[in-house]
Amino acid sequence: MATILLVEDNDMNRDMLSRRLARCEFEVVTAATGLEAIDKARSHRPDLILMDLGLPDLDGWEAIRMIKSAAETAAIPVIALTAHAMAGDREKALAAGANDYDTKPVDFKRLIEKIAALLGDDRQS
Repeated sequence: MATILLVEDNDMNRDMLSRRLARCEFEVVTAATGLEAIDKARSHRPDLILMDLGLPDLDGWEAIRMIKSAAETAAIPVIALTAHAMAGDREKALAAGANDYDTKPVDFKRLIEKIAALLGDDRQS
């Protein structure tokens, strides 16, 4: 069972996404801040990280940079998520080290396809 670290500061979004991911047979670890995400990436070594970009304390871009710059977490694939998509955000997220990018509200089928592609998995929503 693959483990996903879901980093989302909105309680309702975090709950909804974690339940849907669990129904797809993922183990889900959650974090609500950028600093918590870095800590949990190190301690849990998830197979993939879903990273909200608009986080309190440390934004998602910086959290991605820190995760990707640490030897023990650099290889973990990251999908950046944002509700406030602006021109250039995708490029900025990829430049920070994200492997992919998606917008909110989340199209769950599309997100599962992106997760599956990064994990080399053929699971469906």
